[in-house]
Amino acid sequence: MRKSKYQKIMPVAMIVITLLFFYLPIILMMVFSFNSSRSLTSWSGFSLQWYQNLFKDRDIISAVTTTVSIAVISTVISTIVGTISAIGISNSKPILKEVILTINNLPILNPDIVTAIGLMLLFSSMSIDKGFLTMLLAHIAFCIPYVILSVLPKLRRLDANIAEAALDLGATPWQALIKVIVPQIMPGIISGALIAFTMSFDDFVISYFVTGNGVKNISILVYTMSKRINPTINALSTIMIVIVTIILIVINIIPLFKKKERTVLE
Repeated sequence: MRKSKYQKIMPVAMIVITLLFFYLPIILMMVFSFNSSRSLTSWSGFSLQWYQNLFKDRDIISAVTTTVSIAVISTVISTIVGTISAIGISNSKPILKEVILTINNLPILNPDIVTAIGLMLLFSSMSIDKGFLTMLLAHIAFCIPYVILSVLPKLRRLDANIAEAALDLGATPWQALIKVIVPQIMPGIISGALIAFTMSFDDFVISYFVTGNGVKNISILVYTMSKRINPTINALSTIMIVIVTIILIVINIIPLFKKKERTVLE
């Protein structure tokens, strides 16, 4: 009897401990973003001064603008290039497909520091001034492989005769791609785009090595601010967490509404 209770309690306890380990620091950070003092350990009172300082700080606003701009542009370009590449890979010969997939996996398996140094040396050898453009090119380069890996499984499940049937019915190759193939693999494209955006938004190592001329993203800015106590970091992180949480809620709610609409129509 004791063993059965112990076996029931242990999994629940492990889950609770794991959740606390992951989320308790985030909750504490969010709470202390409203602290009236600079202390990150003792509560002095409720205040919004760090949020006011956040929106007044030009360096932070510039870093946020740079991060969002690079993440959006790199996501769009890498999603388009990665999707087209995945379609081309799926239609290639088996040997060529294996070779390309192996090459595609190398940037993912490589440590970020190796990729960062390689890109830094590439830009330096080509005499390209490091800044916004080099950071954007680097983000596009390391996001494309993730998009390819997200789209390929959907292409493998896709019936190869669908595109041929569309062509036989009078569709052009472009119409067959846009109106037939893309809608079928859209979940993989969306997943790849979300991964690409997350990777770009969160990147530090590669961005740190390929940037210059005072161009900073959020991760580089937070790294420079972490050397001294600055509760503005808590405020910035809290806003980012809230935005990501809202996006996740919306993404999960939309399919539920679509299912309800389908059931009502049926």
